[in-house]
Amino acid sequence: MADIRSQGGTAVAAPGDVSDPGAVEDVFAAARNLGPVKAVINNAGITGNLIGPLVEVPVHVLSRVTDVNVKGPLLVCQAAIPCMALDAGGEGGQIINISSTATRQGSPNTWVHYAATKGAVDVLTVGLASEVAARGIRVNGVAPGSTNTGLHAAAGMPDRVQRLNHTIPMGRGAEPHEVANAVSWLLSDEAAYITGVILPVSGGR
Repeated sequence: MADIRSQGGTAVAAPGDVSDPGAVEDVFAAARNLGPVKAVINNAGITGNLIGPLVEVPVHVLSRVTDVNVKGPLLVCQAAIPCMALDAGGEGGQIINISSTATRQGSPNTWVHYAATKGAVDVLTVGLASEVAARGIRVNGVAPGSTNTGLHAAAGMPDRVQRLNHTIPMGRGAEPHEVANAVSWLLSDEAAYITGVILPVSGGR
């Protein structure tokens, strides 16, 4: 937020659990205080902080991961549409859902449960894009591959990205700013005729 403010912008932090409808409404209320809602990035996602085969994932972890990764984006999209839709008094807008290239192979013996939730996010992206296009809203997805974030360390394997480097044609994992750049491009006027697309940022993997 300090970077935004230092450049003359206005920023507020509105923490909340995306799986809680009340918290989601509170976040959008805070956003509306800043002006029209024109862009929403569904970036909240968790693995349950474990790595292993699906049979070993406790039920409470399955529930929590599904709540955050699937219910969360659904609730956020439900809240975003009335703020953006032209026929509801909005100015149009964009929703970017953060998916994962784990949906391609299902992340066996690692994060099948996580990959499954991201598959649901892809379906949400494609279906909702068609549903709200005429209302002035574009919906796209960005699917990072192995990325240097704290997600892997939280699951107990801080060097996981490095271990996968040999499987990536470009020979390395993504940096967070490279994923952010893809999001920025989809939000830009250069992508004004694109909706319902899931853009991989994966180094060719």
